Amino acid sequence: MYSAALILALAWTAFGLDSPPGLDTPVACHRIAAEVSNATDVYYPGSLPYDADNEHYASSSSQRSSCSVEPGSVEDVGTILYILGETRTPFGVKGGGHATNPRFSSTTGIQVAMTRFKDVTYDQDTQTAVIGAGNIWDDVYEFLNAQGVNVLGGRASGIGVAGFTLGGGYSWHGNQYGLAIDNVVAYELVMPNGKVTTVTASTDQDLFFSLKGGGNNFGIVTRFTLKTFPQGTIWGGTTVYPATVISAFIAAAARFSSEVTDPKAAMLITFEYAARQIVLATIMMYDGPVPPRGIFDDFLNMTSLRLDVKERSFVDLINSMPSKVTPRTISNDIPVSNYSKDTIDSLVEELKHWGEKLVSDNSAYVAYTLEPFLPTLFEHAGAGSSAYPGSRERLAFPTEVNLGLVIGERRWRIPRCCERDDAGSSGWRVHQGIRTMRSLVLRW
Repeated sequence: MYSAALILALAWTAFGLDSPPGLDTPVACHRIAAEVSNATDVYYPGSLPYDADNEHYASSSSQRSSCSVEPGSVEDVGTILYILGETRTPFGVKGGGHATNPRFSSTTGIQVAMTRFKDVTYDQDTQTAVIGAGNIWDDVYEFLNAQGVNVLGGRASGIGVAGFTLGGGYSWHGNQYGLAIDNVVAYELVMPNGKVTTVTASTDQDLFFSLKGGGNNFGIVTRFTLKTFPQGTIWGGTTVYPATVISAFIAAAARFSSEVTDPKAAMLITFEYAARQIVLATIMMYDGPVPPRGIFDDFLNMTSLRLDVKERSFVDLINSMPSKVTPRTISNDIPVSNYSKDTIDSLVEELKHWGEKLVSDNSAYVAYTLEPFLPTLFEHAGAGSSAYPGSRERLAFPTEVNLGLVIGERRWRIPRCCERDDAGSSGWRVHQGIRTMRSLVLRW
């Protein structure tokens, strides 16, 4: 039986969804400004904080809200939600802002920016960390690194804590500890009625289940309590290869996915078509100062254009990645059941086909990124323990497909629109989205 809190949260989504702001939206902005404490501020178009509150990682996901509000306490979050509910005002909740789609954390109504919830604390006795919802993982890693511990978080720079943790959370340590949601101990949640509560497996089992993959549909999470684990130095970094080694690169990718069983090893493997040629790249990580022989050797022994792998801190690995650009891409995650050589060959054929068709000059690129995990990734938590994934009996690798523009030194992304096909193990049915790229490029 569902709890009353969960039913209330489900009903709340009716006005949480974005829609054109009504005449009462400015009234709601002024009412919030009048009723919150001095810890909270409301901003309007023309101010720098307003611009920062509405800015997102991808230009495609940013919208212009009627006003933005930066709550400074959980009590004020409760007041804000109560007013939003009473006035039926559309709104969006932004944690770190690392989103590619409009309305995921943006709105044309009232933008709630959690930027003031940036506290991070570590409890050595319970081996847990309490992390504010306005943090990005860079800052969390930096703080915890000084404590000699870590948590499951984002794999690149600039990723927000809130959206990542509420959505599932694939991390560099996933093979060892599962998804981020598998490691959440408690949520500090402001309910749609404004009440502040702590949600755990024992206090509200239904709501705890729903928050593990349910996104921001059940209230506003202000803090997460996560399990920690010891973190020493790691080995890893980025590599880039010429197209001349593509056969060996494909074989190495297939072998890593099928044969490497060390849970401390992880990779992202990218095939990109840009400037009328294929470029190959990886990001490698081993949770230890030196990887055992045989894990990454195939990649390390190839002719490379860039080889920046070494023993380093985990924080340094995150900071070394090419991120914090302003991307605008057609993108989609395609579930793939295995990375066999045949599957990767099919991927490369798709890449060549669409690359030659779409990349007529240096201003566009097509990229496929493989994300291999061990088949035990979903086994770190029991069946039915979380809203995501829908089933833990079968793992599908979340392969990413991107098409975008390169203007100067920036990579621009166009809104996500690719078609998804889960039917086959290859699953490369992105044709409909790719065909729209030309018209979207002209529009943007």
